[in-house]
Amino acid sequence: MTGLTNPLADPYMVLTKVYSDGTYLKQALASTAVEPLHRARTSRICYGVLEKDIYLSRIISGNTEKQPKSSVRLVLKIALYMLEFMEKHDYMVIDCAVELTKKLGKGGAAGFVNAFLRGYKLPDMPTGADERLSLECSVPLWLAKKVRRSYKASAKDILSAPSAGVCVRFERGKEKYLAAEHTETPFKDVYIFKNFVRDGGYDMGDYTFQSVGSVAICSAISPCERLLDACAAPGGKSVLLAKKCKSVTSCEVHPHRVELIKAYAERMRTDNMQPVCADSSVYNAGYEKAFDAVLCDVPCSGSGVINENPDIKLFRREEDIPSLNKTQLAILDNCSRYVKSGGRLYYSTCSVLPEENDSIIYNFLQLHPEYAVDNLQSPLSALTTKYGLQFLPHISLGAGFYIACLVKP
Repeated sequence: MTGLTNPLADPYMVLTKVYSDGTYLKQALASTAVEPLHRARTSRICYGVLEKDIYLSRIISGNTEKQPKSSVRLVLKIALYMLEFMEKHDYMVIDCAVELTKKLGKGGAAGFVNAFLRGYKLPDMPTGADERLSLECSVPLWLAKKVRRSYKASAKDILSAPSAGVCVRFERGKEKYLAAEHTETPFKDVYIFKNFVRDGGYDMGDYTFQSVGSVAICSAISPCERLLDACAAPGGKSVLLAKKCKSVTSCEVHPHRVELIKAYAERMRTDNMQPVCADSSVYNAGYEKAFDAVLCDVPCSGSGVINENPDIKLFRREEDIPSLNKTQLAILDNCSRYVKSGGRLYYSTCSVLPEENDSIIYNFLQLHPEYAVDNLQSPLSALTTKYGLQFLPHISLGAGFYIACLVKP
């Protein structure tokens, strides 16, 4: 099977790794030998199918009495995405879908695929507010419910906000890249490009790819002598914070991700970082009151970055949230012991769910009334919450991040 003659073939190979093997999309794209000439098209289709997965699944279930086998269902999703969102000629897409079905050894289903794609009807919109939001934004129902209850009329804008583009932070030589179409951000040397092709400047450390939300988190952190980045991989925040802090200790629980931090620091020529393999929810006596500032950028649902990582909608479950909350509070609670008197404890996520953000700060303050909330400001538009700043995709250049600052007297 090859993508040379069939535009559905390469997306099928990539997305099979995602749907069947649980591989993250970026990893699946990187590990699949797709046709170079049409790599951009393959990437667009793969991202699009995952972004619209709920909607595409609804079309399939609404037009069949019995769910097709997984391989046939994936062929239908790819074809439906191309027909509904890429304005491709019907005959071309249908013929290619039938051909691919046969090449997959599913010739018996070829007639079904042909008839389905020629005669399917789009689903009616549900009357329930949550169900309608779920289908309109193609997000799991549980996420639609949580976001609508938290943000009311803004929920649809938050969940449907597109990616702003490729965010690039420059160290040097930005002038030669700014001829391309781009958007300025409120941060120095940080730009968002509609398209950006990585070249040798990346390997030289002239620039790096870092989301505007990540840059906003770093911008909100005050300069200090010694900072601990408690959940640091892949290292972007540590590298940027090392420009304003004298020393940065970068913790990560997984050894292979510690190596990512080391490689990132080396590429960006950063020599005042100390990558460490450690679990930041487990007490380290050597860190007791040792840092002027600690950043807890904790594991979270990723609900604020689904526009950049649509596979999150596929893999994240509602039942994951309580477990994440437990981990979030455990890391914040433990790392609070590492802050010097007068120091600052920062808490951040890439989530838009209050139960991962303000609620964690509330619970922390019940355990540590000695800490006080410090009001933060940012040049990037954000919603001011009770305890911190909530960046939202529709007002914050596509970023859904949260940060709060707590001061130890």
